[in-house]
Parts: sequence; structure tokens; C-alpha cells
Amino acid sequence: MLELRPGCECCDRDLPPDTDQAMICSFECTFCLDCTTVRLGGLCPNCGGDLVRRPTRPVRFLGRSPASTQRVFKQLGCA
Repeated sequence: MLELRPGCECCDRDLPPDTDQAMICSFECTFCLDCTTVRLGGLCPNCGGDLVRRPTRPVRFLGRSPASTQRVFKQLGCA
């Protein structure tokens, strides 16, 4: 099951589980759509993999399968 991390690793923008603005790589590194397109060119700065739209989790499932609350943020920013 996807973690659904709560924020962008580059800019720390909130990315709730129902947003269509979250992008992930195969390791679930998470970035907002703006950072993905403007800063990162569609590639994960951690592994070099493609960043694709993260699926949303329907609200009715968040009670038993909540999104992660652990934020990953790069203090020095992204490439």
C-alpha cells in the first residue's frame, strides 16, 4: 500500500491524500506537480526514476488505511 506522504520533498507544500498535485517515483519519493515540472524535469532527484501522478485514496478508506504523517523535506532544496 502506498504511504501517501504528506508533503513535497522540495518545497514542503502540503499534499493531502486526495490531491491530484502529488507526483511519486517507484520508491515513493514525493513531490508537488510544480516542483516536478519546473525544477526536476519529471525525474526524481534521489533515484533518477520517472515521477508520475500519485493515485488518490478515497476518503472512505482513510480511516482504516490512513495516509502517512511523516514528512520528508530536503532543507537544502532539490536539484
